[in-house]
Order: sequence, then structure tokens, then C-alpha cells
Amino acid sequence: MRKRLQWSGSRHLVVGVTGGIATGKSTVSAMFSELGAILIDFDVLAREVVAPGEPALERIQEVFGSEFLQPDGALDRKRLSTHVFQDPRRRELLETITHPPIFERFFSEVEAITARRPDAIVQAAVPLLVELRLQPIFHRVVLVYAGYPQQLERLLQREGIDRRHAEKILAAQLPIDEKRREADFVIDNTQSLAETREQVSAVWRQLCGLQKSMAKW
Repeated sequence: MRKRLQWSGSRHLVVGVTGGIATGKSTVSAMFSELGAILIDFDVLAREVVAPGEPALERIQEVFGSEFLQPDGALDRKRLSTHVFQDPRRRELLETITHPPIFERFFSEVEAITARRPDAIVQAAVPLLVELRLQPIFHRVVLVYAGYPQQLERLLQREGIDRRHAEKILAAQLPIDEKRREADFVIDNTQSLAETREQVSAVWRQLCGLQKSMAKW
């Protein structure tokens, strides 16, 4: 899981895109994709590794019980998430089951993409990049930033989330300003979409310049 990306002889660039809840990570990732970055979404990988028939789902059933499966055999992700959210030890146990296959798929996808396009810029959308200390596996890290007031306001606009629940979710996460210190680039997503897009374009130009310089090594 702590596999490092190689700089020497590398022509591709792998960028980690992260942020806090309700900061606009998906919006920024979509903008990078429009510019040409190839997206690997860790949320998608997380769903794939617990699909019916996958070893991780079988292990989850063994450890946590069949009550976290839906009638069709699929994982009840919301119920399991609520369960482990209340107990850090249970959450860590779940991570020991799901993280290895997630990272195996991630590195396999990077290898497949760069085999087709050796000079690709790959963006990996990783919500918990800083919490899991994954900075070393990326060439650069981009943080999508919104302050606590904006995060809270956006969470309150989501269906089924009241203020108490929203504050509890934010309190359980690493503060966004701590994550900010770990990033190579920061996209401030507190203003208009046009302003966010301008920042994304500016970062993209720098990433393209970095990729071209790597190709010359």
C-alpha cells in the first residue's frame, strides 16, 4: 500500500486530489478531467472491492455479520458506515479489509493507463489522502479548500443532514486547514465556479509543465 511512484525515467504524472467533506472535490476533479487528466476515483474503487463475489465482502460478512448485507447480497454501505463511525477500532478493522484491495486496483489502473499513454497525467481523487499519509505515493497533491463555515453550510443543504449531524461529521475529520499544509497546490473553492475553474486551469498548466520536464529526464 505504501508503494512509491518512481520519478527516475517516468514520463507520466500521478496527482492526488483531496479535500474535506463538502469542499467540492468532485467539481474540481471534473474540471481536471475536462482539461485532459485521467481520473481514478477512490470512492469508485471502494465500492468495487466490496461488490458481491469479492473477497473483501466475504471478509466483511465474517467479521461484522450478515446484518450489514442487503437482501440481494450487496453490502449495506450506509449502515456499515454508520456502525464503524461510532467506533474508531471498528473503522480501523474495516480499513484493514478494504484498503489492500483498493490500493492494488489503484496501482493496476495506473499501470494500465500509463502503458497506453506513457505521458498521461492521472488524477486520483482520494478523500482521506492526508489522514492515511499517502502523500509519498503521489508526484503532487492538490487540495480543494473550503473553510469550516462553507463546509457546514453545504452539508446543511444536503438531504437528511441537520446541524448537529453536520457538526459531528466535521468534528470527526481532520481540520481542512491542517490538510492544507500538506498540499503542493490549493484550489480555493469558496467563490464562483468561474473563479474555481481559473485556479484549476492555472494548476493544470503547472502540472503539464512538470510532466514535460519529467519526460526529459
